[in-house]
Order: sequence, then structure tokens, then C-alpha cells
Amino acid sequence: MEIKKQIAQLQEELITLRRDFHMHPELGFQEYRTAEIVAQYLQECGLEVQRIAQTGVVGLLRSSKPGRTVMLRADMDALPVQEENEVPYKSVYPGKMHACGHDGHIAMLLVAAKILAAYKEQLKGNVKFVFQPNEEDAGALRMIEEGVMENPHVDAAFGVHLWSPIDSGKIAISGGPVMAGQYNFRLVVKGKGGHSGSPQTAIDPVITAANIIQSVQLIQTREIDVLKPTLIIFGKISGGTAPNIIPDKVEMLGSMRTLYDSSDELEEQPRRRFARIVANVCEAYRADYELEFIPSSSTLINDEQLANVVKEVAESIVKPEQICSYVCMPGEDFAEFSREVPGVFSFIGTGNQEKGTTYPHHHPCFNLDEDTLSLGVEMHVRTTLKYLTDCNDEVVIRRDFIK
Repeated sequence: MEIKKQIAQLQEELITLRRDFHMHPELGFQEYRTAEIVAQYLQECGLEVQRIAQTGVVGLLRSSKPGRTVMLRADMDALPVQEENEVPYKSVYPGKMHACGHDGHIAMLLVAAKILAAYKEQLKGNVKFVFQPNEEDAGALRMIEEGVMENPHVDAAFGVHLWSPIDSGKIAISGGPVMAGQYNFRLVVKGKGGHSGSPQTAIDPVITAANIIQSVQLIQTREIDVLKPTLIIFGKISGGTAPNIIPDKVEMLGSMRTLYDSSDELEEQPRRRFARIVANVCEAYRADYELEFIPSSSTLINDEQLANVVKEVAESIVKPEQICSYVCMPGEDFAEFSREVPGVFSFIGTGNQEKGTTYPHHHPCFNLDEDTLSLGVEMHVRTTLKYLTDCNDEVVIRRDFIK
């Protein structure tokens, strides 16, 4: 049976799964309901199931034939966003929403697992279906620390992301850096509180903080090669209690993103440059400070050779004009898996103006073009078959794969 027809027969199940996960979003390391559904589904597909990293789930499809082990990964966590979509499957939890496509990722990988389980006798090697918690805050590292890459050892990792900035129906695959490495930072500027009518008696952390915000922009425009993208963004600034009081401190939270590998980062030293400017500005304004960098994810770098293999897979799914290259600055902790083994992370376009699915990720009106879910399933299935069997649609499979 042709793979596209298999997926078409499971289309209703695919959408039902996605909508159920969308209605019941859970934040990072709180994906208990999601994990239970995932584990039960994988068990019903005949897979060995392991619980890992608090709320993570791994399903192992073990072939009887020796060979390599491929890892397919989907992220499960939602975001602290109040959904504004008026749809039948709207989030039932106030302040929580699948605003990044992870609900679709879970559904796509589950259906891919059901189909690939039917190919078990033809596979040469194993497939690990990894359902990761807390992608928004470094959940991949926790899974790696707890041994997800071993028993059996993973030889290659693949992931896909539904992406609203790309038109529905397109598949984007690029070799090299494709998503930014990210460090979050916490900076507390400490001054001396006082009356706003007597600023000479105080040390104003607000004006100090304002100067820091302006000055560190020099790093990305004057100190680092523009061909090595670097972004410094302040996302939260807090301090003070009243309009006529100079506060004693200001806290700033933000992120630093770079689109180059670790060797270039050592050369360009963006964090060291940031710390230098903070120290000198604070000294000039007589203020003290505390600065902390918090690792979030490494730069996501696709293996060049493996990316060419995935492009071949995409060419068997869509027309040549629907395959494109894409590089962006958001972070993605699939990067931690691809630092361990060769990996490729692809983008499935889900932006459709007529269906209202072009809102940016993390927006309260973010939604998916559900017609694109099948592309993600097919990418998972065909990539695995290509890697473990290099086979095609003529492979004989069990006829009872649909339950």
C-alpha cells in the first residue's frame, strides 16, 4: 500500500489527536496527561515504552535485523499564553496554549510510529520515537543526561517543526546552522534609592539600565561581523514602586542569540563583550550589578551530508518548487541531540492566509493548517525508511496497521 494512502486513512485520527492535545496544553515538565496518552498509544502499536526525564516518553521499535538506530523527536510542552482563537478545540486551561505547533508535532510522530510499526520486519535497525518535555527551556539536555541516546545507541536524529512563516505545503531543509544558539540573561543593576526631587542624593539604577540597553547594541552592530548574526534582546525590565521614588535596583531579563558554532562563539565572545559593557557602564554611573547567563540551547547545525539525504526524501513527497532553504534566529533545543550525533531539523510550512494560520509562533492567535500535518508524518516515515532500508512504496507491510 502506498505511504500517502496509509497516511490518508489515518488523517482523521491525526487531526483528532492534534486537537485533543491542543485543548489540553501542559507546560514544561507538567505534560502528565500528554505523556499518558503518548505512552498508551505507543504500547498499542507494539513498541517498548520507557518513561524518562520526568514527563518524557520514548518508544522503541526494535527490528529483528541488525543495523543502525534512528531517533525521531517531537516536543510536547505548551506555552503560558492565553489563547484568543475561537475554535471548537480551544484550550480549556486559562493561560496555557499550544502556540508553537508542538500539539501537531506529537500527533504527527504518533501516527508515524503506527505506520512504521507495520514495517518492522523490513527495517534494518531500530527506531526511537522520542517525545520530549520542556523544549522551551532545555528539556533535551535532561533527556540526554538520563541516557536517551543509548541502549541502543542512536546513530542519527531527525526532527520537523511546523512553521507558520513558511507557506503551507513547502518543506525547508538546509545544511549547516539553521536556528540560533541562545543564552538567557538576568541582570540586576543596584543603585541607591532616594526622592525624585533630590536625585543628587541617590544613585539611579534606571538611567544606568537605560544606558546599558543602548550600549550593548554596539556588540551586534559594531563589534561582531554582520555575517555572524548576533541578537541581544531585553524582554523584561522591572523596578520601582512609585513615580516619585528613585528605586534602589532594576532587574532586566533578556536573551542573546547567535547563529554560529561554538568555535566562532569562542572567537567572537559575545557574552564577554556584554559583561564588559555592563561593568563599565555601571562604574561610570556609580552602580553595582549582578549578571547571570543561563544556557537555553546551542546553535542548531544540520549535518550537511545527512541534509542532502533528507532533501531526497522531500523530493519524493512534494514538487521541486515546494522545497526551499530556511534559516532563522529562534532557538530550538533539538540542537542538543544534533551535537551528540548527526542530525537534521526540517521545517514544514503551515502558513495559509485564507485559513488564518500565518500568525507568528507564540502569538495568542497562532494556529495550524491541519492539511500540513500529513506532510510531517510522511517526512518521518520516508526519512526512517530511507535511513534504515533505503526502500520504497513496494515494501510489503502488515495489512492490520490501522486499528
